Amino acid sequence: MFQFTRLLLALAALAFLTLPAFAQDTAASGDAAAPSTVVVPEDLTPEQVDDLVARMSDDQVRALLLERLDAVAAKQDEVEPKKGLIASLIDTARAMVASWLDVIRKVPSLISLQAEAFANFGATFGAAGLGKLFGFTFLALAIGYAAEKAVGLWTRRWTRAVPGDAESDLRGAVSFLFRRFCREILGLIVFYYVLIFVGRQLLDEQQIAFAAPFVFYMIWFPRLGAAISRFVLAPERSSLRLVNVDDQWAKYLHRNLIGLFLLIGFTLFILRFNNLNGVPMAEMRLGFWLNTSIHIYIGLIAWTARKGLSDMMRGTDPDRTEFDERVADFYPYFAIGVSAVMWLVIEYLAATDNATLLAAAAGGAHFITMFWLLMAPAIDTLIRGLVRHLQPPMIGSGPVAERAHKATKRSYIRIGRVVAGVFVILMIANAWDIDLRNIAGAGTDAGGKVIQFFMIIAIGYILNEVVSLWINRRLAQEQTAAQTQDEEAGEGGGAGGSRLATVLPLLRVTAQVGIAVIFGLLALGALGLDITPLLAGAGILGLAIGFGAQKLVSDIVGGIFFLIDDAFRVGEYVDVGGTAGTVEKISIRSMQLRHHRGAVHTIPYGEIQKLTNYSRDWVIMKLKFTVPFDTDPNKVKKIFKKIGAEMMEDPIHKDGFLQPFKSQGVFDFDDVGMIIRGKFMAKPGTQFTIRKEIYNRVKRAFNEAGIDFARREVRVAIPGLDEAEHLSEEQKAAIGAAAGEAAAQQAEQQEGKK
Repeated sequence: MFQFTRLLLALAALAFLTLPAFAQDTAASGDAAAPSTVVVPEDLTPEQVDDLVARMSDDQVRALLLERLDAVAAKQDEVEPKKGLIASLIDTARAMVASWLDVIRKVPSLISLQAEAFANFGATFGAAGLGKLFGFTFLALAIGYAAEKAVGLWTRRWTRAVPGDAESDLRGAVSFLFRRFCREILGLIVFYYVLIFVGRQLLDEQQIAFAAPFVFYMIWFPRLGAAISRFVLAPERSSLRLVNVDDQWAKYLHRNLIGLFLLIGFTLFILRFNNLNGVPMAEMRLGFWLNTSIHIYIGLIAWTARKGLSDMMRGTDPDRTEFDERVADFYPYFAIGVSAVMWLVIEYLAATDNATLLAAAAGGAHFITMFWLLMAPAIDTLIRGLVRHLQPPMIGSGPVAERAHKATKRSYIRIGRVVAGVFVILMIANAWDIDLRNIAGAGTDAGGKVIQFFMIIAIGYILNEVVSLWINRRLAQEQTAAQTQDEEAGEGGGAGGSRLATVLPLLRVTAQVGIAVIFGLLALGALGLDITPLLAGAGILGLAIGFGAQKLVSDIVGGIFFLIDDAFRVGEYVDVGGTAGTVEKISIRSMQLRHHRGAVHTIPYGEIQKLTNYSRDWVIMKLKFTVPFDTDPNKVKKIFKKIGAEMMEDPIHKDGFLQPFKSQGVFDFDDVGMIIRGKFMAKPGTQFTIRKEIYNRVKRAFNEAGIDFARREVRVAIPGLDEAEHLSEEQKAAIGAAAGEAAAQQAEQQEGKK
């Protein structure tokens, strides 16, 4: 190949260098004879190539070059064209059907070929060798089991302290189950390595090649599965169970999981055993039947225990979402679907004869994949349980704190789900010997680009949740601290939240939009898309919005400056051009005011010319009381002072006062009596409750002191009233009618003044 390449390059160079001379020769000779054909041998040394080029004419060089180029083009034309998706699917289906027909044809030979494998095994070692193999293997097992028991006695103190139940003492339950699990795993490790050490002393390498897979797949592997199942399900200790499943289903799942691990171990062992004894998998296709039986067994377990599995996935978290409920109900069918899909994957690999992936599957890669896919919802349930027990306690009290607490919990759960998803993907990739880091680092093929895309999306999602988590916690602190306004007074003017409580919601929205845009563009760039037109389009769109929506821009800019000036906060009572209400919500372009009677007013920032805030720092309330003209003002002043002193000592109301209630003396006179005014200074939001209590106490104190509130009266002067007892009934009725008419006229006058 090297010689051919060198020859081709030499010929091309010679042709281009001699092109002018060739043109002159042809012009001089006219219609010369055609160049003779040169036959070039295949095996030429570099020296022979140089000598051949030196002896060839220009016409011969060009003809040889054209001939070689035509040969290369013809070879490229012979490349088989790529098949479409439908054609590829049809070919795959035909290959799988042919594979299944081959399985059926080889059914009669299953028993004979398996007998042949056993016969080859016996012939390899002979009767004496088999006796030595089984005897020494049994002895090694006994020694390993004795070593495991010794370790169990040494570590039994790890499991002496048994907690009450998992619900009340999760930390204690997890600690106990983990210590028990570590004790079992340590025993299994000691058992295995002692067994291997003793086996190497008693058996030769050929015997170990048969004994080691038997011990690992048929004994150690099922016992490992039993330890994992015992840790998760705790079938004999319901009080320590980490998952939400009753005793019936816990014991059922534990038994059948051990049986499933046994079946998987037997499958892996017998296939390896047959290969070592001269019966490959392709000859008898026993792997098809064993693999199918495993997947059928999984489907039967999931179908039979679907209620227990749904309860386990549902968990005990009282704040379950509708998504959690649907996942719990769907999980048994998900398990059946995963089992069926993995069965089809193995059949596809067997039909297409993919040697690399088949080798990984023979090592149990598809079982590991199925295990982690089935464990993914269980891991999600575990995450929800851990978040429920390990999440910091709720900050403050009230509906705001509860909403923030639930939002924080959901953020922790979503972050845990992303981390768990990445972990599951890495475990599955490792099972199939796929290095995701190299694929993502290369980024040249479609697989690498997709991996980079999902990595960027996952990082952006986690960053978004972390930002939301921090903002929600700070928002809960700020809004809970500001929940002091009176909800029963039926008036506005409550205390507002802090400045952070007002700005944080806008900051959260801005951060989420920014993260989504930045990481979305990065993810599209990772897929190989040119994001420059998107950025240019965004700039043009921004200009269009700027020119076509000047009012919107005015509202947004006005809101920014209002927030910078700290003119209002969420929860404060403000008046905007005659529209009053409590600031309930703010957005980028407008604010919403809730009137104390329930009406909601939405006001764009650009329309606010003047804003009056009634809830900033402190509030002074002035109360008026009308008493008869003959009332002693000093007596009323003492009553007000006493009430103010008592309320300053009252544990219910004292924290709302900034200055005590006191008298301001006689404020005015009207036609009814004297108007005496009192005042107090309070924190915003507490003034209405304090005012209501002051009214109650003043009324009670006036009754005790014999002071009446002045009331409007109508007096009728009747000449000769001294002889009223001699009036007739008609005269009394006329007098009453006149008094009523006078009262009505006075009421009309008062209404007119208003």
